Amino acid sequence: MTALDRLVATIQARKGADPESSWTAKLLSKGPEKCAEKFGEEAVEAIIEAVKGDRDKLTAEAADVLYHLLVMLAARDVTLDQVLAELERREGTSGLAEKAARS
Repeated sequence: MTALDRLVATIQARKGADPESSWTAKLLSKGPEKCAEKFGEEAVEAIIEAVKGDRDKLTAEAADVLYHLLVMLAARDVTLDQVLAELERREGTSGLAEKAARS
């Protein structure tokens, strides 16, 4: 089991938990919109660190982005396995071709 798998399991375990008991439970209790907002904030922070070129801070912000992405997905009952299946479906397809197919 990878760190990402363990994180997904922890997030799932916090769904429906007392919001005073964990940050994850608190975020999830505020609904999908708040989870999406927090994900956006973390993504912007990662962008800022990428532009600045601070690898250590970018690494920390990237971890925050992954965590908040998983929380946002959990808030909408989208699993990591579903996301991975979509990535596998796209594998071997040119990014340009894939993007054109969505238009």
